[in-house]
Amino acid sequence: MSLQKTRLKSSAWRARQVADALAALESRPQWQAARTVLLYHSLPDEVDTHDFIRRWSRSKRILLPVVRGTDLELRLYAGDNCLAQGAFHINEPTGEAFTDYTAIDLAVVPGVAFDRLGNRLGRGKGYYDRLLPRLPATCPKIGLCFPCQLLDRIPSEAHDVRMDAVVCGLEMTEAPPKASPCC
Repeated sequence: MSLQKTRLKSSAWRARQVADALAALESRPQWQAARTVLLYHSLPDEVDTHDFIRRWSRSKRILLPVVRGTDLELRLYAGDNCLAQGAFHINEPTGEAFTDYTAIDLAVVPGVAFDRLGNRLGRGKGYYDRLLPRLPATCPKIGLCFPCQLLDRIPSEAHDVRMDAVVCGLEMTEAPPKASPCC
């Protein structure tokens, strides 16, 4: 894994992985059908979404999270000129809060790691653990990551929201349906 982490810093390898992952995301029927998409403004160790957001904001309604205390608030991306550096040095939209969660057609989610069952390991603050349950059950949740972030199995807890799929480079991992609790 350390070799792959080193590759994250290699611009040619990283650019290829980002391009492959975003092309794989764009090829998904859920992406093509979505009109309102929850994305994330990437950190340096995440799949770079900055240009992707700019490009797709012309034809889709792109929502980005904004850190508010211990919670995430959603706001409409209205261009780079409407971003301000927020918590954790992440550029965040400055407009009004978006509260019509039922209008969200797709959520594209970052993570430190994902597994092939759709489990996600975040950064430990629980922001997405609190946000994702507010989305409609019908809203597909897709994790986006580099190959070194996709593992066979990661720890998960009852409150964790599983992804429906994980996009990793050209690889697409569909998560199996979550087992229903018994009796």
